[in-house]
Amino acid sequence: MFNKMAEMLSEFSEVGLPVWIALGTLVALAALLLSVGKARGRLNATALAYAALAVALSFLLSNIRLFRMPQGGSITPASMLPLMLFAHAFGVVPGLVAGLAYGVLQFLQTPGLLPIPPLYALAQIALDYLLAFGVLGLAGIGARKGEREALYLPLGIALASLLRFLCHVLSGALFFAEYAGDQNPLLYSAGYNSYMFLEMLICIVLGLLIGPRLAKIMRRSAGIR
Repeated sequence: MFNKMAEMLSEFSEVGLPVWIALGTLVALAALLLSVGKARGRLNATALAYAALAVALSFLLSNIRLFRMPQGGSITPASMLPLMLFAHAFGVVPGLVAGLAYGVLQFLQTPGLLPIPPLYALAQIALDYLLAFGVLGLAGIGARKGEREALYLPLGIALASLLRFLCHVLSGALFFAEYAGDQNPLLYSAGYNSYMFLEMLICIVLGLLIGPRLAKIMRRSAGIR
């Protein structure tokens, strides 16, 4: 058990100092952007602190890999959940902004883009990072639905996860088709990214266990009904 924990935590050694600096910078950027909501009376300093915490927790959890799937991809300890619970607590727009900041952070720790023309590189960045993680904010579709939160939360998680899956599948089919060999690139990409359904299931189960109550606590501490 201790060896497994040490192996998972060793992933953090791969994260360089520039990425940690970027983490602090992007969390600050997310708080600045989300301050628009504060100006409109929808968010306050406490809610902004939750946004920063959600981005940081998702980033840290994404660097812990529980195991690797045979077809590719790694299972993390619900790395998407902090962002989706933040969106569920405070709404879609703040969730989208936090997800976008998280996507930029994930891009900054990528070793490098494919050797493709700039326009295609921008499309890859948009699909694999900005859109793929920005859509996690759509988990907030059931924000503040009262007794129906237990229904809206898994629906929001499923929707956000499915949209992220579609972004990665499209990116894989467009930019990584050479790895498909004789297979259909779209089917190959869908198979490779199918690990996200297990991630989604983990997030739904944990989300139902802690999500509604945690969302109420976060809103109450932020003074938002």
